[in-house]
Amino acid sequence: MANLKEIRGRITSISSTMQITGAMKMVSAAKLKKAQDAIVMLRPYSEKLQELIQNVSSASDSENTSVYAQQREVKRVLYIVITSNRGLAGAFNSSVVKELNHQLNHTRAEVEILTIGKKGFDAVRRDKKVYANQSELYDNLRFERVSQVTSAVMRDFREGKFDAVYLLYNKFINAATQEVTKEQLLPIQMAEQKESNVETDYIFEPNREEILNNLLPKSIKTQVFKAILDSVASEHGARMTAMHKATDNAKALKNDLVIHYNKARQAAITGEILEIVSGAEALKGN
Repeated sequence: MANLKEIRGRITSISSTMQITGAMKMVSAAKLKKAQDAIVMLRPYSEKLQELIQNVSSASDSENTSVYAQQREVKRVLYIVITSNRGLAGAFNSSVVKELNHQLNHTRAEVEILTIGKKGFDAVRRDKKVYANQSELYDNLRFERVSQVTSAVMRDFREGKFDAVYLLYNKFINAATQEVTKEQLLPIQMAEQKESNVETDYIFEPNREEILNNLLPKSIKTQVFKAILDSVASEHGARMTAMHKATDNAKALKNDLVIHYNKARQAAITGEILEIVSGAEALKGN
């Protein structure tokens, strides 16, 4: 049985841990509100942009002429893997890496990986081909910086370096739930005339094809930015949940140690009393 000094030291250590995890939980909760507002505001814009593209392309006679919609035999694939720069977020990062490994095990194409987040980069840099590491985007996350990275990917797709590009990230559902999501970024899935029953009342100026050529790059960049915002909100939600559980576990462990300490202290006091009584009885005998 550990002595009283060791037990007191463990109680103090756990109390300090509780303070740290409690503070991290509150910080994540504050950051989550801001990140959640950002993704909630961007989603309607992204969805409306996608709807507009589908409506315009379904009415176009040459929707497949866009270079970003060209379907090719998939021999070279790029995965944009979005994780975080920090840990202590439960299975937030490991679930994305696990899904990436699953995808790699079920493809015969040559794969390269663009990592956004140090945790993802650390997981793949040793045994996988890394296209680029853009973890510094989190230092100053803005649409313009994400747009520059996306433009490089779009250029390589146009030049035939990749036949398909996929996003792999945690989609934000709520503070306690994140869903690992795989989305096809390129080539864009365009609507077919025979599948579209949407009646549109648009006047196209100058023409459908030019509108598509302007909207498609913006839509692609917005999709990547939305995925990153989704991941940021998911990260704060996952960390808040993990720190909440860690605080509860530490509290339960502290309570068990306090009970253990009290029992040990009571046993020590009882032993001392017995020694005093035994000494008094021995003196009476003499």
